[in-house]
Amino acid sequence: MSTLHSYDYIVFFVYFIIVATYGFWIYYKKKSATSDSKDYFLAEGSLTWWAIGASLIASNISAEQMIGMSGSGFKLGLAISAYEWMAAATLIIVAVFFMPVYLKNKIFTMPQFLNERYNSTVAMIMAIFWLALYIVVNLMSILYLGALAISGISGIDITVCILGLAVFAIVITLGGMKVIGYTDVIQVFFLVLGGLVASYIALNIISGQQGVMKGFATLTSGASEHFHLIFKKDNPNYIDLPGLSVLIGGMWIANLNYWGCNQYITQRALGASLPVARSGLLFAAFLKMLMPIIVVIPGIAVYYIIKENIPAISPDSLLTSSGVQDPNKAYPALLGLLPVGLKGLSFAALTAAIVASLAGKANSIATIFTLDIYKKAMNREAGEKNLVNVGKVTVIVSMLLAVLLSLAIGDALMGEGKQGFQYIQEYTGFVSPGIFAMFILGFFWKKTTSNAALFATIGGFIASVVLKFLPGWIDLSFLYDYGWAVANSSGIYEIPFMDRMLIVFVICIVGMYFISTAENRKGIVPKGLEVDTKMFNVSSSFAAGSLIIILMLVALYTVFW
Repeated sequence: MSTLHSYDYIVFFVYFIIVATYGFWIYYKKKSATSDSKDYFLAEGSLTWWAIGASLIASNISAEQMIGMSGSGFKLGLAISAYEWMAAATLIIVAVFFMPVYLKNKIFTMPQFLNERYNSTVAMIMAIFWLALYIVVNLMSILYLGALAISGISGIDITVCILGLAVFAIVITLGGMKVIGYTDVIQVFFLVLGGLVASYIALNIISGQQGVMKGFATLTSGASEHFHLIFKKDNPNYIDLPGLSVLIGGMWIANLNYWGCNQYITQRALGASLPVARSGLLFAAFLKMLMPIIVVIPGIAVYYIIKENIPAISPDSLLTSSGVQDPNKAYPALLGLLPVGLKGLSFAALTAAIVASLAGKANSIATIFTLDIYKKAMNREAGEKNLVNVGKVTVIVSMLLAVLLSLAIGDALMGEGKQGFQYIQEYTGFVSPGIFAMFILGFFWKKTTSNAALFATIGGFIASVVLKFLPGWIDLSFLYDYGWAVANSSGIYEIPFMDRMLIVFVICIVGMYFISTAENRKGIVPKGLEVDTKMFNVSSSFAAGSLIIILMLVALYTVFW
């Protein structure tokens, strides 16, 4: 049965009209330019720094954060914020070191980088691989988790929600990157406002209507076990966030790969000048610092409300059909507390996050397929209009595939009782180490060869699979004392996936070094990129903004260690 009032639907309808009208206005204002493929896929030269920063966050924050990360906040606590706060530091690194290399060498897609730095074989293998990863893991998970949340709030059948989100996202995506980038500014506004309202309501309930500051103080003292950023080895959640690895280990690999080597993310800045791109990334970093307030604190608040038996939320609302507590229901349960109108606003914010992420992912899929597969392997003579049309068809086809996958296997992978956010992180982590190793050496070590890159891609994936299933073959309990293995929920000792990423990354780097060195001795001279150390110089304003973020991170980890 629907928990939304007719006024909530009116608020949501107004949101839809605003976004759609603004999107159509941007599209028709620049309609003549959308026949150019670079403008359609990258909005080349037309996105401002604030549009880039907002689009980065709107594309990144989706159901996996609003639902999945809130659920992890409910189960794990503030420690899950490491993904957001460490991402802020990562964005600074990407802005300083990665963006100059991409823009100096006129890189527009990640497979293009691999083609120019290594060879067409590496580029084509990775293009196909990225398409599969984006559709099967990312697009499908965003669509399913988003529909699950919207269904829980509105009472609408989940199949209808999946189809509705897909259609909405297609409408936004067909307008091209310019429409996505500028409509994302509105999406972020709704996202932040709705999230802040949800946090405000929760903290006010916890304080007994005595204000959010009182509520936060009560929450930190009453749920102190949920306010540690670094887990000790005996913490039952250590397997998800293994201690110092979030500061000096695998978290860096996950973040640097996601923010620096990911078409889905870098695409927003690749069409801009370096100063604009850097300013956009810095703005995104500041927004990242705010994200735990609107996605993690609500989850912890629901945990406290259930724990203290505050009648605002019934424990039964978080139970699965089998009676198991479901973290993914924490955020929808909280939204159920909002008054009429505000509930519609938060519903719109959640929908905005989901649609923005779907649109960004679909655009990236279309960009890679059109520019790196269709144009290079299927129709080298394709004109600009043809490329744009192929991109639009690709958007529709990829979304249809995601819909089918969501309906077929979404429940089995991310259904009741499962942490959707952790599912995405772990399975993306099967490939992150190899990809990041291939990129980082490709950037800064000119001797890296194509075969070394292939080793990182294929060998890294195989190593990740072996380490994942190793506990089924060998008892790893002897590694517990060294902090490299802990018992999972079944009592079997396994290596936390974040530590697996670090191990695989080291394997890839070492393997690439020896392969490249051996081939260099045979006279193989790889193609290097144009890199000038002056490219890494930053403006005083960028340096000041970066310092503020770093000081904020130090303060947060000092207080909540």
